[in-house]
This record gives sequence, structure tokens and C-alpha cells, in this order.
Amino acid sequence: MSNKNLVISIDAMGGDNSPRVVIEGLALAHKRNPDIRFLIYGDEAKVKAEMAKFPSLEGICEVFHTQEAVKNEDKPSHVIRNRATSMYQAIEAVKQGKAQAVVSAGNTGALMAISKMVLKTIQKIHRPAIITIMPHEAGRYVMLDLGANTECDGINLAEFAIMGNIYAKCALNIDRPRVALMNIGAEEMKGKEEIHVAAHIIKSTHLNLNFIGYIEPHEIPRNKADVIVADGFSGNIALKSVEGTCHLITRLVKNSIKSSIMAKIGLLFMLGAAKKLKKTFDPRLYNGAMLVGLNGLSVKSHGGADALGFSVAVENAAKLVARDLVGSIRRELENVDLDEISQEAYYDVY
Repeated sequence: MSNKNLVISIDAMGGDNSPRVVIEGLALAHKRNPDIRFLIYGDEAKVKAEMAKFPSLEGICEVFHTQEAVKNEDKPSHVIRNRATSMYQAIEAVKQGKAQAVVSAGNTGALMAISKMVLKTIQKIHRPAIITIMPHEAGRYVMLDLGANTECDGINLAEFAIMGNIYAKCALNIDRPRVALMNIGAEEMKGKEEIHVAAHIIKSTHLNLNFIGYIEPHEIPRNKADVIVADGFSGNIALKSVEGTCHLITRLVKNSIKSSIMAKIGLLFMLGAAKKLKKTFDPRLYNGAMLVGLNGLSVKSHGGADALGFSVAVENAAKLVARDLVGSIRRELENVDLDEISQEAYYDVY
């Protein structure tokens, strides 16, 4: 699909500073991707007031008024019954074929619940997963699951490996991504039984994945793998630990520079390196986690993202649509019976 035919639906009322940040983010995304069009769902008066600040958006956006918006405190069990929200309507647009992807900075649990109910899971996928891109010392890697499934069996982890492999090809342009299971050690018998079963399934010649074995959390930033696979509980903890460490390093560096005149003078000679480091750790440039495994692209922007961060989430969605991520996953699973492979794996392990 060319960008000229690409339409993305937007939940304009999700996030901490909507719709201002959302509309400003669309203007930034449009500047770099002038052919993308947007269907915007939200409070029409507020949305159009923000759009008036960006004449470049005229003619590429269609605004649909919605009476309600999903709040951060809303429970998923409540919002899935309310079709009047901007989030629900934006997701529904993907199901109806009006848009090829949806982007929202709203309530994560609500976005997951509505996306799963409306878009449905791809046939042969048991559970969708949350996936995102993160930096390592030599580039980027993808990691899943990041919270959609706190408990997983071996076949779930194997499905995540397949989807992560395709995602890395599409998002990172890696021909044969290195796939690893996150574990508490590199030894073959370390960890829980579902990890052992997943390893046996992934090793199957039917899948033809570039599986490199287990990876410990402290090895993730070292460019040892391109796809990190974990259950949602472990993956979410690992992600937040990495984010917390990045913030700690940033604060320590700033405090060190402020501590003496010599440090400030030294910074002048390191401006190039400092700018490069800041860009590497800038969370806005990695914004846009998505629910992978559904019959449509549903992308979650961080609720506190600024305009640049939201624009990155939109551009990530556009790239994955253009590279047919959903179709690629479907085709990969067409001739694979993971349930049968998993039975063989259980016999091998036990």
C-alpha cells in the first residue's frame, strides 16, 4: 500500500494534554509524511480550534464528533460497552476499513480491551501482545509482551517470537532477526517450564527462526538479540527497569555537570557526544507500542507524550501499514500448526 492510500484514525481525546498535543503531533507527522490522511474522533469544537493553528492539516483531516471520551480511571469492562467514546469510534473505523491503523494516547487497558473485542485476534494466534522498540548499544531491538498477558504458556511465547520476528523485519529492516527468550540464566534447564517448551517450539524447523537461546535482562542492552520474548509480567518489569535506569543516568550526569565549574567547561568539549547520548535516550523517539496479533493495527502512544512523541507513534503506525505487518503475520501462520508442534515440544521436554 502506498502512503497516498494510507488513512489513520486518531483518538483525539486520549492522553494528558489532548486534543492540543494530538493535533500538534499530527501536524509534525504530516510535515514528514505529506500523503497520509487522518480520521479524527473527539470533541469537534475543541479539535477544530486546535486544527485552526495548523493550516497544513486542512484537506487531509476529517473530524467526527463524539460525545464521550475514555478517562484514565475507567475500567476496561465499562468502556467496552460504550460505543460513543472517541477511542471506540477510532478503533471501529479500522474494523470497517475506513482506516488502516488507529493511534491513541488514552487508557492502555481500555485500548487493549476495545481493540481485542472490535478487531479480533488473527486466526491461529491465541493471544495478542504489546510490543515496542527500545535502544541498545548498537541500534534498536523489539520486545514483547509488555503487559497484555501476565501469564503465558509455551505456545503463547512461541507466537510472540513469530510476531516479534516479523515486526523486527518490518520496523527495523532486519532480514533475519536474532530471537531470544528472556530468562534467569543462559543454561538450557534454567527458568520455568513454559520457557523450556517455548524454546523447543521455536527451534522447530517449521518456523525457521534465527533463535539464539536465552538472554538475561542485563544482557538486553548489549546488542545480543533483535527480538526479546517474555511473558507480560516479566516484560513489563524489564521495560520499566530499563526506563528507570535511563532516567537515573540522565539525572546523575546532569547533577555531575552542575557540581563544578570544571565539569561545565568539560561539557563544552563533549557537546556532540552529549547530544548523541540525549537523542539515544530520548523516550519520545521510541513512542508507539502496539497490540500485535490483531486483525488491524492498534498503536498506543504514551499518555504523557508531547507532540513529537505522538508524531513518532503515528509514523510508526504508517510504516507498519505500508509494510503489511498484519498480512505478513497471517501468511507466516498459514501453513504452521503451532498446537501440533507444541505437543511434540511437551513430549521432548518431559
